[in-house]
Amino acid sequence: MYARTSVTTAAALLGVTALVLPGAATATATATASAGPATEPRSASPVVIAHRGASAYAPENTLAAVDAAGGLGIDWVENDVQRTKDGRLVVIHDDNLKRTTNVEEVFPDRAPWKVKDFTAAEIARLDAGSWFGERWAGERVPTLKQYLDAVEANQQKLLLEIKAPEQYPGVEKDILRVLRQEGWLSRAHVRNKLVIQSFSADSVRTVHRLRPDLTTGFLGAPAVAELPAYAAFTDQINPAHAALTGDYVAAVHRLKGAHGKPLTVSTWTVNDAAGAVRVRDLGVDGIITNNPDVVRDAVG
Repeated sequence: MYARTSVTTAAALLGVTALVLPGAATATATATASAGPATEPRSASPVVIAHRGASAYAPENTLAAVDAAGGLGIDWVENDVQRTKDGRLVVIHDDNLKRTTNVEEVFPDRAPWKVKDFTAAEIARLDAGSWFGERWAGERVPTLKQYLDAVEANQQKLLLEIKAPEQYPGVEKDILRVLRQEGWLSRAHVRNKLVIQSFSADSVRTVHRLRPDLTTGFLGAPAVAELPAYAAFTDQINPAHAALTGDYVAAVHRLKGAHGKPLTVSTWTVNDAAGAVRVRDLGVDGIITNNPDVVRDAVG
């Protein structure tokens, strides 16, 4: 088992700038053009966000990866949330357990090993670290509560992805309930420490309807003509980096999002210095990366 250590001091001293923050709660906001030319440079360095934790250095989406990001002085971590058969929320990327756990060994007759077909207690038995390296043997799939506790202990901030919500009807309410129970819907958390995103526009829209004070992000690159519709319920447009252009980033920035502030762009998944410099120069606001130290050093 990986021994968790406190990294509060390092995170506080070396933390990066916060993501865009929502203002006063509004049910919706009309997208309008912002002042200033589209080519106006962004003054701040992009926020660095540790993808599934510092997943180049520890097993993705584990508490070890949260701590690895904290040890590097990275404020923001990203994770993926899904729901078990008995309604518990766990942090794992794939909708099945095969790639990142020993589920085939422990439950050989349960193919295709979908997260939704296992109870939380069953998932808690699985080794989620050995696939990454012997040092990580015994690392577990954390519950959302355990993950929130680790992020809080490290004084970090969370970009929470609702993964595959079409498989888990009502998961948005479940996530908000756990966030509320763990204190993550306090004013301070909502203003400074939490963003909820998804590839599903319907899921993001649902979160905005249920908690219009929360900062939300849409994962993907809607057509420029469609951006005003997204701006009614989200604050961020977060596309993949490969096809990203400066013109697209500028088009996003020209619009105001659900809280009356310019939409922002956090791109994924950029893991090398050259790629980080390229997207920084395109004007992105955040960079999601498995190698947060490499990206921070390149764009800082």
